[in-house]
Amino acid sequence: MPENTTANCDLPLLLPAQAQKHVTVNDALMRLDGQLDLVLQSLTRTTPPETVVDGLCWGVPQGAVNAWEGQSGKVAIGANGGWIFVQPGYGRRTVIADQGVAAIHDGAAWVPGAVTLGQHGSGMIARQMSEDVTLGAGAWSESSMMIPAGALVIGVTGRVQQAITGSATSWTLGTAGTADSLRQFGQGLGKAQGSWARGLLSPPIVFWQPAALRLTATGGQFAGGRVRLVLHWWELRLPD
Repeated sequence: MPENTTANCDLPLLLPAQAQKHVTVNDALMRLDGQLDLVLQSLTRTTPPETVVDGLCWGVPQGAVNAWEGQSGKVAIGANGGWIFVQPGYGRRTVIADQGVAAIHDGAAWVPGAVTLGQHGSGMIARQMSEDVTLGAGAWSESSMMIPAGALVIGVTGRVQQAITGSATSWTLGTAGTADSLRQFGQGLGKAQGSWARGLLSPPIVFWQPAALRLTATGGQFAGGRVRLVLHWWELRLPD
């Protein structure tokens, strides 16, 4: 670490007899403002946004281009129409806005959903994933998102975004297989816009193979509609 920056937040320090001290002070304040209660807009965007918003931060991924080229792994902080780059260290915490999860830095990269991180990289991870499922005509529709293998599923929540049409009187939410699995996250669910499902499993279930969520019509068939589904699960992170 250079002697003219702080050890943890990489803030520039004033030097003896330095001219234009306000430049250094303002730079330090911009870095501090970006890192305090850090929120990263995304970890996957490779092209910087055309309009730089002061204070908005991004996690720069591998393969980033233009103004972010060569800055992978760093936090890009929007400042005065340009970017300030800061290298995060082990234990730093953030919220990943486009994933809706908290993350902890393991010293090499951000770990989305991490609740704990052991000294060898092991950890408890809490995750969620969402999809707006458009229902087609027929007896059932499935999500394109999959329950990950090895996930300890806590449950699935949902809300009807566009009223479900067709001859079905209600619907169930689950996974393909038995009659019980087809309704494991809810049954007798409403068709009207705003209707909701809160399928909390007791006890939670481990899925050893990937599985899609299935919406099954009851008492008839679907003709259309749209349902927002959110999958909630825990997973174990292996040690190095």
